Amino acid sequence: MMFDDTPCELGEGALWHSDLNALIWFDILSKRIYLKPLGGERRHWDFPDHVSAAGIVDADRLVVASSRALMLFDLRDGSYQDLVALEADNPVTRSNDGRADPQGGFWIGTIGLNAEKGAGSIWRFYAGELRCLFDGITITNAICFAPEGETAYFTDTATGIIMRVALDTDGWPAGDAEPHIDLTTEGLNPDGAVIDADGGLWTAQWGASRVARYNRQGQFDRAIALPVAHVSCPAFGGPDMDTIFVTSARQGLDIPGPQDGCTFTMPANCTGQMENRVRLP
Repeated sequence: MMFDDTPCELGEGALWHSDLNALIWFDILSKRIYLKPLGGERRHWDFPDHVSAAGIVDADRLVVASSRALMLFDLRDGSYQDLVALEADNPVTRSNDGRADPQGGFWIGTIGLNAEKGAGSIWRFYAGELRCLFDGITITNAICFAPEGETAYFTDTATGIIMRVALDTDGWPAGDAEPHIDLTTEGLNPDGAVIDADGGLWTAQWGASRVARYNRQGQFDRAIALPVAHVSCPAFGGPDMDTIFVTSARQGLDIPGPQDGCTFTMPANCTGQMENRVRLP
């Protein structure tokens, strides 16, 4: 079950890079990116700002979200350059959850450094433009996309509700967002999420020691328990895309357990989607 025993303060942004047969993830509070191939050695890169999520451009390059910009990052030598500023004039926020969409865009959410109420927004980078899609969000999370590319999902973790919004052919929201999965009655906190090939939504549930699957209609299907308190972000990967990887966090725990903050892997008993690629202008 253990994939990597590095204890992250805030493990997040799990992403399977099929070209490298490797998992990429972040320790946001340590300002670090990790990469570990199956059966290979873990590597990492440190940054001057918080980094939290990425989208794959090609075998060697990622779009990486930091607290001040979207950057083009080269995995070969660790070099990077800014693509566009991201709330660079707002000292209250940093980047949080993000993912590439089927149309080649990259969605990224922001959050207050102390989770200030309503300080966050969700942005989309597409064709060289960064546009704000939703604002007034406290904890942006669960950004993911239906296999056909017609629907996006996201949450404000503070509300306990995962939303859905229809997309047009270019991947922009085509209407208002509406509730998809309401976890408020169970007191669950949706964190990072990913969609499988059948359209099922898998969401890490912060504080509940599990990742749970909901079908296309938003109905609970099943859950996988993990030996940590704060489960943060799932990703599908492996040669057949039938393995799920899950990050976790030590943040907020008075006495972290020995596995809190580590990254886990297990059979998913279903097939995931390949990660979408970000198209640069």
